[in-house]
Amino acid sequence: MLTLLFDIDGTLINTGGAGGTALMEAFREDFEIDNPAQVPFSGCTDRGIGTNLFAQHQIDDSPENWQRLRDGYLARLPVHLAQRNGRVLEGVLRLLDHLQSRDAVAIGLLTGNLQDGARIKLSYFGLFDHFEFGGFGDEHRDRDGVAGAALVAAKQHANGIFDPGRVWVIGDTPLDISCARAIDAKVLAVATGLHPASELAALRPDLLLDDLSDTELVLNRLS
Repeated sequence: MLTLLFDIDGTLINTGGAGGTALMEAFREDFEIDNPAQVPFSGCTDRGIGTNLFAQHQIDDSPENWQRLRDGYLARLPVHLAQRNGRVLEGVLRLLDHLQSRDAVAIGLLTGNLQDGARIKLSYFGLFDHFEFGGFGDEHRDRDGVAGAALVAAKQHANGIFDPGRVWVIGDTPLDISCARAIDAKVLAVATGLHPASELAALRPDLLLDDLSDTELVLNRLS
């Protein structure tokens, strides 16, 4: 069984900043913070971003406050997706269609997005039905925790035919590379997000591509 774990933002889609805008709007309006601090987003989990925002503004990182931020973000996300010129990145749909037609290939997610946020984003762009399992950013504050959860989900999905030597993480950030190493997976890095190929190359991914447009190349290397 070949197991492929895809990141979402910057790897599969570009939302035009809809996710970050929706989250910061929820924080600003629901917590009455006029000028929220800037915290890292690239490769981070939604739970980790929430923790960092709370810490910057001395807000208790309680389950209640996290639920409040989460709900506010998810309510605003569809609105901002519709207002932005987002897109599916080059080659992604063709690649997913080819992968889905192959036997013994499991296609999952390894994303810092909330599970509901991932569903909303991927459904908006018509990609959600390609993915049957994954690891998400609802609880884990770091990417390695999400990677571990994605690996557990992949093993459960495989029903006893999981091959630990044939797991790939596909992502566009340094944290995608490091979390792949944390679960002993191979990694395909794509320079389709905020990080240039030179930065990704320095971390020595197993495969580095400008994008996913060459379907045959990707299929051959991953197989």
